[in-house]
Amino acid sequence: MNQPNHERVTIPYMTAIPKPTSGPLWAGFGVTMMFAGLVTNWLVSAIGCLAAIAGFLAWARSCFPHEAVEQLPQGADIPLPPPVLHKRSAYSRVMLPVHMHPYRSGIWGGLAGGVAMAIAACLWGVLDAGSVWMPINLLVGTVVPSVESQDVAILKTFQPGLFVLACGIHLVACVFIGLLYAVCLPMMPKHPLLLGGVLGPCMWTGLLYATIGIVNPALEQFISWPWFFASQAAFGFVCGVVVSRSRKINTMTGQSIESRMGIERNEGGPQ
Repeated sequence: MNQPNHERVTIPYMTAIPKPTSGPLWAGFGVTMMFAGLVTNWLVSAIGCLAAIAGFLAWARSCFPHEAVEQLPQGADIPLPPPVLHKRSAYSRVMLPVHMHPYRSGIWGGLAGGVAMAIAACLWGVLDAGSVWMPINLLVGTVVPSVESQDVAILKTFQPGLFVLACGIHLVACVFIGLLYAVCLPMMPKHPLLLGGVLGPCMWTGLLYATIGIVNPALEQFISWPWFFASQAAFGFVCGVVVSRSRKINTMTGQSIESRMGIERNEGGPQ
């Protein structure tokens, strides 16, 4: 049997290694402080933001435009000859999922789910709170803390500024979560609708239930948790149906970055 021909390959970082940097440490510290400030004081978030920016800048400077390296000892300083690696047979690492839904299906699914969630929330406003504008104004209260401190009678009235702001918040959130569904549903091959319509809403409803008393205590008194979960489940089912019915596309597993980006290489040089 003929033995395969092995080619000698160059070992990366044989003469130099990446230079140590504290940028990632400061970036992680800053991001942590930014989130800690949400439940403590805005000054903590401000300090964390400055630390994160400084860390990311230091991290980027160590990589771009050229990687910062430090030289390794050469020649007689190396006690043993460097090892030589050989190329192995070509193989492709399997990336999961192999097929995924297109991003546009996540956008359409998020918009459709947003309509279903808005209908459920408005039903709560009419049947429970006595005003269709109550859930719309309370949605703005998740971003503007001063809204939920208003009188209940005012929250039940139509306010043009709050209505426009609520539509923007709702649109951005639904599209973002719809894109997450397009990416995550292919990883749930057995019961995507069950997991997307029940497990997902249960997770973020439970997370909000556990943290709303710390993040925004004034808003907690207005939330009806059964109706809140119903609106989230409506979004999950509708978005999951729209995304799961879209035709999956190949993730181009095993192909080079040039092939994935559609870059053509001219082997013969300029004509």
